[in-house]
Amino acid sequence: MNEIEFSALMVSRVCHDLVGPLGAVVNGLEVLEDERDAAMREDAIKLVTSSANQALARIQFMRIAFGAAGSAGAELDLGEIGRLLNGLLEGGKVKLEWNVPPSYWGKDWAKLLMNATLVGADSLTRGGLVTVEAGDDPKAPKFKIIATGQVARIPEEVEKALRGEQLSGPVDARGIQPHLTYRLSRTVNAGLAVTVREGTVEITAG
Repeated sequence: MNEIEFSALMVSRVCHDLVGPLGAVVNGLEVLEDERDAAMREDAIKLVTSSANQALARIQFMRIAFGAAGSAGAELDLGEIGRLLNGLLEGGKVKLEWNVPPSYWGKDWAKLLMNATLVGADSLTRGGLVTVEAGDDPKAPKFKIIATGQVARIPEEVEKALRGEQLSGPVDARGIQPHLTYRLSRTVNAGLAVTVREGTVEITAG
């Protein structure tokens, strides 16, 4: 996969994640335009509000996790990273426990933490808890992400992508994010590792 293909797939992933909530906003506005029943209008307003908030949370998360995230050498506030992840998962089936001390990490390490946490959340298809723990030395970052739930699994192609291995088929927009996670781990020489047990997915780096 060359850089142009990689960039195109990342853009597709961003669009894929925004289509749902933005489409719901449009649907809600159409109901408000045509509906006169007070109860239906109230439901439509709730739909527009929740969907707009969801879209905003996704944009704020992806701007940092997938984007440039400031100038070269920039450091990111882990407290803010936790807030962005909480916003991303709010209202869904996956809950976040953020056991991370206040600190500033280099942007690539912080982006790796965000993307690895997203991989953990995506492994809980029926919901569950993602616990994030991190070391307190910003000069030697390390973290452990534990995703626990009734069904906690990582597809084989995602595991291969996280290890930088050759995939058996083409990569799509949904599958490109694990590739970004692997590339970030290589950039900071993180030693990314994934362990899957019954009901648990553990992702470590450092």
